[in-house]
Amino acid sequence: MAKTQNFTELGDDEIVRKLAESKDEILKLRFQLATGQQDNTSRIGAVKKDIARLNTVLRQREIAAAEALENANG
Repeated sequence: MAKTQNFTELGDDEIVRKLAESKDEILKLRFQLATGQQDNTSRIGAVKKDIARLNTVLRQREIAAAEALENANG
């Protein structure tokens, strides 16, 4: 996947879609690891970091929207 700077350029719908894809990928990787099919265990860590980055970008946008709403009302 991409680094944080590229995630910030994406729209909310794209981030949510990538988040769902990443969660599906990590599920498949864990299953492969459990069945002995996966040799590259570092990929799981990379996908976890991508999920964290995506969640961070979504949360930052959520906070910014809440602050903008609060400033508009008050």
